[in-house]
Amino acid sequence: MKKFEMNLYNTEETQAFAEKLAGKLWPGAVLLLEGDLGAGKTTFTKGLAKGLGVKRTVNSPTFTIIKEYQGNLPLYHMDVYRVSDSDEDLGFDEYFEGEGVTVVEWAHLIESQLPIERLEISIFHRGDNERRIEVVSAGEQYERLCEEIFK
Repeated sequence: MKKFEMNLYNTEETQAFAEKLAGKLWPGAVLLLEGDLGAGKTTFTKGLAKGLGVKRTVNSPTFTIIKEYQGNLPLYHMDVYRVSDSDEDLGFDEYFEGEGVTVVEWAHLIESQLPIERLEISIFHRGDNERRIEVVSAGEQYERLCEEIFK
């Protein structure tokens, strides 16, 4: 596992970083998003969606748990904040092993169901618009991705 970090100074930079990342992803890629409420998890996902060619408006799936969007690759956007039992089988593995890119907000709440290989992204407030992004790659494919994105 390797850790990469960067500061992003506004919403546009956050979305641009996610859009750049999207261009390097593959079917079955799993991204885990952590951060306080309002940290920018959904903003990040909007940029990712744009980079994947999604045309629909992306918003948080807080009350539906999973939203699916079609683009160059499908985007599966999960918000598991309201999942009450971390061991409840909700079929997440079908998404993790599917043909699209899966983004999971509040992923620590379903830790036992997450794939071992993944990209863990934490977003931290550093002022009104500034954010600190920490990315941990778990797996060789994700390490190569990060080395390319962060060079």
